[in-house]
Amino acid sequence: MAHSMFYRFMHSGQETVLSGAKDLVVSTVSVDTEEEEEDADMNEFLSRFVWIMRGKLTEVYTDADKKAIDAMLHIIVGKVVSEMEEGNIEHFLDSEAASASRDLSEDLWKTVWEVSNVVLEDMKKAKKKEKMKGFLQSEEVKEMTRFAGEIGIRGDMLRELRFKWAREKLEDSEFYESLELMRQEAKEPEANESEVETQIHEASENDRVEGDDDAQEISLPKRSGKIKYQIYGLDLSKPKWAEVAEQIHETGGSIWPQEPKPISGKCKSVTEKILSLQVNDDPSPLIAEWIELLQPSKVDWIALLDRLKEKNDQLYLKVAELLLDEESFQTDIRDYSQLVDAHAKQNKLGDAERIINKMNEKGIEPDILTKTLMVHMYSKAGNLNLAKEAFESLRSQGFQPDIKVYDSMIMAYVNAGDRKSAEALMRGLEVKNFKPSEATFLALIKAFAQHGDSLGASRINSKLEFAGYQASLESCTYLVEANSRRGNEDQARKHFDEIIKLGYKPDDKCIARMIAAYANKNLLDKGLRLLMQLEKDGIEHGVATYAVLVDWLGKLQLIDEVEDLLGKFTEKGVSPSLDVHISLCDMYARAREEKKTLQALGVLEANKDQLRHEEFEKVISALISGGFRQDAERFSKLMTARGFTVSDQLSLSLQTAQTFGRMKPFNK
Repeated sequence: MAHSMFYRFMHSGQETVLSGAKDLVVSTVSVDTEEEEEDADMNEFLSRFVWIMRGKLTEVYTDADKKAIDAMLHIIVGKVVSEMEEGNIEHFLDSEAASASRDLSEDLWKTVWEVSNVVLEDMKKAKKKEKMKGFLQSEEVKEMTRFAGEIGIRGDMLRELRFKWAREKLEDSEFYESLELMRQEAKEPEANESEVETQIHEASENDRVEGDDDAQEISLPKRSGKIKYQIYGLDLSKPKWAEVAEQIHETGGSIWPQEPKPISGKCKSVTEKILSLQVNDDPSPLIAEWIELLQPSKVDWIALLDRLKEKNDQLYLKVAELLLDEESFQTDIRDYSQLVDAHAKQNKLGDAERIINKMNEKGIEPDILTKTLMVHMYSKAGNLNLAKEAFESLRSQGFQPDIKVYDSMIMAYVNAGDRKSAEALMRGLEVKNFKPSEATFLALIKAFAQHGDSLGASRINSKLEFAGYQASLESCTYLVEANSRRGNEDQARKHFDEIIKLGYKPDDKCIARMIAAYANKNLLDKGLRLLMQLEKDGIEHGVATYAVLVDWLGKLQLIDEVEDLLGKFTEKGVSPSLDVHISLCDMYARAREEKKTLQALGVLEANKDQLRHEEFEKVISALISGGFRQDAERFSKLMTARGFTVSDQLSLSLQTAQTFGRMKPFNK
C-alpha cells in the first residue's frame, strides 16, 4: 500500500549491515540522528512532490505567473504537511478518501494523491538503486564474483550473476530491516504486544514466501511534534510561513479560478437582451437590471464581457468602458490598460486617450504596461510629442524600455521627419548592445533616401549590415533612390548593378528610381539603353517606371509620346497615380492647353490632402508659367490651408502676376 511505503521511508531511521543470510547487526543511532534522517527523507519527498506538482499546475494554469504558481504550491504543501503531522497520511493517500477533503477540490486531491504515490515509488526505486550499489561492492559478492571468474565465467554472464547475488543480498537486507522495524514498534507503550508478535510472524511468513515486503500492512504509531522540512533550501517550518499562509488565504480568491454564478430565469433573459444590443444602443438600463438580479462579482462580469467580445467587439468595448465605474467590477489598472490596448490596435486614438483621461481623473497613475502601450500608440499615430512624453516617463521611472519600445520611438522620429533624432536614438541602442529590428533600419534608410541624403542612407545601411542583416532588394533600392534624388546617377547605377550581382531581380519601383536618376540629368539615351537591356534580360517594368517617363517626357513637352504612354496604364488595368496627374498638369499648363490643364488640376484639387509642399509649388509654378493666374492663386490658397508656406520666390511671382495682370514664367 502507498501509505505503508510512505512510512517505510519516513520512519526508517536505521541502517542494516549484513554479514550473512541470518546474521544481523543493527547500528544504534541517537534520537537526533533519527530525526535528521527523517527530515532528510521528508525534504526529498517534498522536493520531488513540489517539482512534479509545479509542472502539472503550469500545464493547467498557463496564464499564471511564477508567483501565483508558488502560492498554489504553498497551499498544497501546507495541507500535505498538515496531514503528515496529524498522522492522517493513510487517509491522505487513500484513493477512495482523496475526494473527501473540504479544503481543496476533488480533482486537485486526486492529483495530489497520484503525485504522492509517484514520488514514493520513485523514492523507493532510488533507495533500492543506492542499496544495490552498496551490495555490488560488498565483500561477499566480490568474493563470489572472483570465484566465478576463476572457473572461467566471463562477460555478460558474469555481470548477470553479480547483479543476481547483489539483488539477493538486497532482498535479505529488506527482510531483516522489516523485522527490526517491527521490533522497535513492539517497544512503543501504545502497542499491543500480542498483536505486534502476530504481525511480525505474519510478515515473516509473507516475506519468506513472496519475497516482497510491499505486501505488508503495518500499523505504525503517529509521529508526535512538528515536521521540519525544506524545499530547495527554503525552510518552511519557520514561523514566518504562518504569516504567509494567512496572506495566501486572503488572496486565495485571486489565485484559484472561481466559477461564475449560474444564470437562469429572468437573469438569463436579461443576459440575452444585453448580448443582442447594437453598438448605438444604451446598455445602462439592462446592465443595472442585471446587477440587481445577479449581484455579480468580478468573475461574473468577465464571463459576460467574454461573451460580448465573441459576439460584438465594439459593444464589448462600450460595456467594458461603462463598467470602469461599477463598484462590483472591482476595476484595477489592468482593466484600463486592456481597453487602451484594444482601442490602439484599432487605430482609435481618441477612444484610447479617453480611457487614459479617465485614469488621470481618478488619480490612477498609468503603469509601465500602459505607458508602453502609449508609446506604441502615439508612434503609430504620428504624434511625436506625446510619444516622447510617454517614452521619457518610462525612463524616468527607472524602467529600461525593451527593443520594441525603442523601435516604435525611432519610427515616431522617422514619421515626423526628424532623422537626426532617430539616428541618435539608434546609436544609443548600440551602446546598450541592443539590436534594432530590420524594419526599423529600413524605415530610417527610406527616410534618408526620400530626402536625397545619400550619405545618411549609406551610413544606416552600413549599420544594418554590421548588425547582421543581409543586404536586400529593399535596402539596395533605397540606396538607388537616395543617389537618384541626390543627382548622382553613377552611384545610383552602381547600387542598381549590385542588386543584380546579389541575385535579386530589380522590381518596378527600383527601375523607376534608376530611370529618374537619368531623367534628372536628361540622359535619355542611357535611360532607354537600360530599359532595352532589362527587357532583353526578361526583367519587365511597370506603371511606376511609366510614371517617371511621363514626367520626363512631359518636361520635354513631348505631348504625343506622353499620351501614348498613358495607354500603358489602361493596358495594365490601373489608373494613373497622383504623380502622373501632377506631371500632366505641369506639361499641359506650360503648353497652355487650358482644357486638359483644368482636367488634371481638378484631380489634384480633389486629392489636395495627399500633396506635399514641393508638389504644390511645382503645380503653382506651372500654372503661372502657362498664364493661369487665377488658378494659381486659388491653388496657393489650398496650399496655405494645408499649413504649408509659399516660398519667397514663388510668392514674388504671384505678386508680379497680380500687379501686371499677366503671367511671367517662373523657373524654380
